[in-house]
Amino acid sequence: MTIFLVVISGLYALFTLILWITWLRVPPFRSGDNVANSPSITVIVPVRNEADTILNLLNDLNQQTYTRFEVIIADDSSTDSTLSIIQQYAQKAPFTLRPLPLTNERTASPKKRAITQSIALATGDLIVTTDGDCRVGPDWLATLAAFYGQTGAKLISGPVTFTTEETIFDALQTVEFSSLIGTGACTMALGIPTMCNGANLCYEKRVFFDVEGFAGVDHLASGDDEFLMHKISVRYPGEVHFLKSPAAIVRTKAHQSWRGFYNQRKRWASKWQAYESYLPSLLAVFVFMSNAAPVVAVGGWLLGFLNGTVTLWVIMLKLVPEFLFLRQILVFLQKKSSVRVIPLTQLVYPLYVLFFGLAAQGKGYTWKGRHLN
Repeated sequence: MTIFLVVISGLYALFTLILWITWLRVPPFRSGDNVANSPSITVIVPVRNEADTILNLLNDLNQQTYTRFEVIIADDSSTDSTLSIIQQYAQKAPFTLRPLPLTNERTASPKKRAITQSIALATGDLIVTTDGDCRVGPDWLATLAAFYGQTGAKLISGPVTFTTEETIFDALQTVEFSSLIGTGACTMALGIPTMCNGANLCYEKRVFFDVEGFAGVDHLASGDDEFLMHKISVRYPGEVHFLKSPAAIVRTKAHQSWRGFYNQRKRWASKWQAYESYLPSLLAVFVFMSNAAPVVAVGGWLLGFLNGTVTLWVIMLKLVPEFLFLRQILVFLQKKSSVRVIPLTQLVYPLYVLFFGLAAQGKGYTWKGRHLN
């Protein structure tokens, strides 16, 4: 048991240090004034019951410095005034805004359906997806277009974080979410992409059809971002990139309720068994075991099975490299104030991972007022 815990913790420390060094070696992207070829963009926003937030996103899109874009907002049978807000805004918007009301038919993955039907109507060369509760900066699309012009990437993953941290719960979510963004960015840089976020995703429209869209994963409620990324990565090795630019950061609001947080994290955790590539699944299992190690070590020490030195090594092998890595990601995401919360996050995160790793084995969760499997 002692050897197993030390080995797992040592491998996790090595893994985290590799991520940290990789992040430091990825140069920040700085675009010039002109965007090569100026690709046309279709921004797709699947929404359901976003009446309180959609106007903010529309106003942000109205402030974009890049002008070659259209917006399709696929409304998935909202029961509030979301659709009417979009329709009214479309009448005065200086950019092309196309509301797409979707029928309230039963489907395994409402979001994949919304994106697929929107892409069928899209005129842009690039598809950019975000969510109805997000905020974007004025140079968001310009930065994506410039990065595409310089790299020719088939899929671009952009940074995502939360808007403000008003409570300790918000700050904990910010730190935890930064680990996902940072890990996804670094594995892309290493040529083995594992995760991304659909709140800030860009890909060529033709590539979506080349990989047959969500075919093969359309029976899964989640994964409109990661499963598509994996399909594109297999078809176009080395053509999936992370956009390391503050101008490209998309911000969304942290969950205010434990129930909403639980359902989202369970939805995310439930994806790992469905990956066709062994790497994301292997990473999920490895992270689960690495976070279980300090819990087991502390338990073993309290019960007298492990000595204090071994327990301390297991804990420090996790905490120190993790702190270095998370700090860098938070600074990039302009969340330096959340750095002080890293130790608290590290304290609760092992229990969090164990809980959701086990919870994900059960089927079903509630999302946007619907029960999905």
